Amino acid sequence: MRQVFLIHAHRDLEQLNTLIARLCDPDFVIYVHLDRKWQVDPAQVHPGARQVQPRVDVRWGGFSQVRAMLGSLRQVIASERDFDKLVFLSAQDYPVLPNAVLKHELAALRGRELIDTVAIGPGGWPAAYRYQFFHREGGALPARLGCAFASRALRLAGRTRRLPGGLVPYGGSAWWTLSRPCLIHLLGQVDQQPRLARFFSTVLCPDEMFFQTLVMASPFACRVLPQSFRYVQWPEGSARNPMVLVDADFEPIRASGAHFCRKLDSVASAGLRARLEQAAQGRAGG
Repeated sequence: MRQVFLIHAHRDLEQLNTLIARLCDPDFVIYVHLDRKWQVDPAQVHPGARQVQPRVDVRWGGFSQVRAMLGSLRQVIASERDFDKLVFLSAQDYPVLPNAVLKHELAALRGRELIDTVAIGPGGWPAAYRYQFFHREGGALPARLGCAFASRALRLAGRTRRLPGGLVPYGGSAWWTLSRPCLIHLLGQVDQQPRLARFFSTVLCPDEMFFQTLVMASPFACRVLPQSFRYVQWPEGSARNPMVLVDADFEPIRASGAHFCRKLDSVASAGLRARLEQAAQGRAGG
């Protein structure tokens, strides 16, 4: 069964091209979205990947990430009529498994949706503030001031926003693996309910809520396996950016059972990447 890999990239051309080359396989289709503000020549991207158009200027914490994801998904769904799952990756991800083993693992998970889903609120992830008040990503000064004023008014009134349509908020990692039927359903919901995009356009880090919330409100919720099969290291006292993985992280990565690890850097992670390749070749040969 064919699998699609969608890579969003904003830096480090060498790492991106190494990732694409590593995933090249007759049963894998690779798409890449290049952040519009990245001054990179698209012609230098590995030819094994198909490039998403148009390019979106993605900003941390804003709806531009979701907008870029939706645009990428629409192109993939329109172009690829037959695939099992779409694996959403950062260009700083890297496979832990050789392609043959990754195929086997994904085939074994057919019929499941692989996405972190944690309920937001009391007893769950304490991130309700992300949607309860207004957050503005860039834009003109009047729009930013308007959001700030609206949030202040809510706080003074002791009120908070709720998700539209009675949706229950869920969150988790922005990197996931979802089936083609599930993605078609989600895109249909976005088209049928424009208020979803309007609401999430004023949410902080909506890329870590948007898909989780819609999947858990869908007929595909019963298929969810709430993990992303990614190995990630978070620094103590900070949850904004994962740590860059290095050679010393090899053994924990190998023992994790993850499909991918992140973040890798073409320079700092060169030794780790070499060890991952050596282990993958040995496993493929064995």
